[in-house]
Order: sequence, then structure tokens, then C-alpha cells
Amino acid sequence: MRAPGVDILSTAGSIESVSSAGPVGSASSAGEFRRAEARTAHNYHPLPVVVEHAEGAWMTDLEGRRFLDLLAGYSALNFGHGHPALLQVAHEQLDRLTLTSRAFVHDRFAAFCAALGDLCGKDLVLPMNTGAEAVETAIKVARKWGYEVKGVAPGAAEIIVMSGNFHGRTTTIVGFSDDPDAHGGFGPFTPGFVMVPYGDLAALEAAVTENTVGVLVEPIQGEGGVVIPPDGYLRGVREVCTRESVLLLADEIQSGLGRTGRTFACDHEDVVPDVYILGKALGGGIVPVSAVVADRDVLGVLRPGQHGSTFGGNPLACAVGHAVVGLLATGEHQARAAELGVLMRRRLEALVGHGVLAIRTRGLWAGVDVDPAIGTGRAVCEALMTRGVLAKDTHGSTIRLAPPLVVAAEDLDWGLDQLAAVVNR
Repeated sequence: MRAPGVDILSTAGSIESVSSAGPVGSASSAGEFRRAEARTAHNYHPLPVVVEHAEGAWMTDLEGRRFLDLLAGYSALNFGHGHPALLQVAHEQLDRLTLTSRAFVHDRFAAFCAALGDLCGKDLVLPMNTGAEAVETAIKVARKWGYEVKGVAPGAAEIIVMSGNFHGRTTTIVGFSDDPDAHGGFGPFTPGFVMVPYGDLAALEAAVTENTVGVLVEPIQGEGGVVIPPDGYLRGVREVCTRESVLLLADEIQSGLGRTGRTFACDHEDVVPDVYILGKALGGGIVPVSAVVADRDVLGVLRPGQHGSTFGGNPLACAVGHAVVGLLATGEHQARAAELGVLMRRRLEALVGHGVLAIRTRGLWAGVDVDPAIGTGRAVCEALMTRGVLAKDTHGSTIRLAPPLVVAAEDLDWGLDQLAAVVNR
């Protein structure tokens, strides 16, 4: 909860004046922000705030000003900043063993893989580091499965992807993105991908051929603005994949591990994919951890030397990841996301017609389309920053809200008060 007497940033000024403001806080923050901007590639456009410490759902800048985190590291911080159980495991592991490479087996590996496999209801786990690595791994596995199991002609495998997708930033992945910022200037791209409209089951069915080995889909498109497909869409995709002998690859990197009020977003339609692609929250906000999880008849196509990662499945990652799975195994965080999601949805629905054009929510995750007359999504986020709330814009006047699942109800309510004050002018 926001502590009494903490100096929250000034709330004065319009969105327009806030948009042109420099770094918040004293010369210390401003100077640190300028130093960062001067010596780093500008592949991000960060809000001008310099965070020094964080706990739970709150972050503190160099001047001691506190900000409610409504982004949670794009769901990497589902369990908040510095979750005590996760920190304890990490500290203990740091003193014991941090890296062996997969040339050897360490004592944390089997337990993590077994626990994650059980959480997903699958036989095998292939640990990696980042979400993009996990997606690349799933693509390789689907192609190899297609050649060795389905019998697709060598070099002919195709994977169906969706419009509006976001699966990472590697050259292969951005090659099947329709976002100009993602793919512009980075070609030539890897062939073998067929794009269909997201949520259009008929288009998906029409795109399947004898060479189709996989359908790669986000159950909810996070980067697109928390875009939720029509009811029954995922069940339909599952039916098509089963009928046509095609792997369903579910990218649950942002949507999974409790964010939507269920363990996986696919659970809302009782859909079990052939391959789970996981990341972000799996590392507890402490270390990058991702994984591809599938049954033996799928992941079993990989043989020694055909895929790997120096840091994938390292002892520290496995220790933290195993603790994360333990937090999810109780169902407590999923239930909390569902409960707080009702509060967030109710508050956001009240803003529609009052500076907000539309909202989309699932659990503790929301896309908010702000009236462009109010300002861009960036401007809204900058205005929220001056009120002690941190969020992220995407695609024009849309902002995304993804609070840590541990956020206190009264703090979430307060944060939504700030959003209401910004957009309802």
C-alpha cells in the first residue's frame, strides 16, 4: 500500500504539457536518465523515471518517490518485485551453484523439469532463457516433427501464424510480423510462414495444406493491446489441428502462468495445445527462464547436438523456476488474478464514454483504448507517471495494464483512480 507521507509527484498540468516534460524528480534522476540515453542504442523509448528499488507492486526512484507498477515487466513480474520465497531460493542457489552448461546434469534440473511438466500435463520440458528463444525452439521442433513424423517433404514445412502477432524480436520471428516497426529494414526473412487473420477460424482452415506442420497462436495478443479472440476460437483451432494432424503451438509467454485468472489462457476454453511456449513470469522477475513443454512424441524428435543453449536450464534458473511452479501449484495466484480482474474490469467499464473508447480484459490484464482526442497512449502514460503510476502504451492511443498478481486491492483501486483522473477531463 502507498505509505502515508510519501511525496507523490505533482498531478497538475494537462496531458499535452506532461508529454513534453523531461525526467521526473531531482537532478539526480534527470542526470542518470540522460547518461543512459547517451550511451545506449535507442531501441526503447522509456518513460523518464529512474527506478532504484522495488517491492511487491511498488517501485521507488532515486529521490524516494514511489510508483505503482501496472506493467509488471510485461508479465515477467506476475509475483511482484522481490517476492520473498523466490528471493530466498535465489540467494541460497547463488551460494551453491549457478552454471554448469548442459554438458553436465545439476541437482536442480530434474525437479524443475518434472514440476513444470506436471503443471502443463506434458511429458518433456526443454528449458531455454528468453521468450524469443522458446518460440524459435518451438518452430524448429514443429518443423522437425513435420518431416520425421508427419512426413512433409524436406524443406516444405509451413507454419500458420496470425495477423497482429508478437512472438519476439529475432529475424525469423519479425519476418512473420505485420508490424512495420518490428520488420521494417530487417529482411530478408525466413520463408515457411503463412499469415491469416487472428480470430478468423475459416481463414485458418482454408490455409491448412499437406505441408502445414504447426499453428502458432497467442491465446490473447498482449503486444497488440490485449486482443481477445472470439469465444470458441481456440477450441476451433484445436479441432482443426487435431483433424489435420497439425501441432497447436500456444505462445503463453505473456498470457500464461496466472495472468488471466487461470494457469494458462488456453484453460478458459479447456484447450490443451500440443506445445506450450512459456517465459517471462517463469523466471520470477529474477532471472530469464523460458521453456518449451510438450509430450514425448513431439519433443522427442530432438537428438543430441541438434539444439541447445549454454545458459538454458542453468541451476539458478531451475531453482527459481521450480519455486515459481510451486507458487502456481496452489492456485492462489490464479484465483487472485481472477478476483482482482473483476475489480479492474468494473472500474474500466465505467470509463467507457468518458475518455475511453473500449476496453478488453481477461483476469488481471487489460487493453484500454483511449479516445485519441485525449491524447496518445504515450501521453496518457506520461500523465499517469506524474501521478505515481507506471503503465505502457502500444499502438497509438492504447495502453496496457498488467499489475503484479500480488497488488493490494486498495492500491489497484487507487491506481485506477489516477487513470480516471487523466482520461476523464
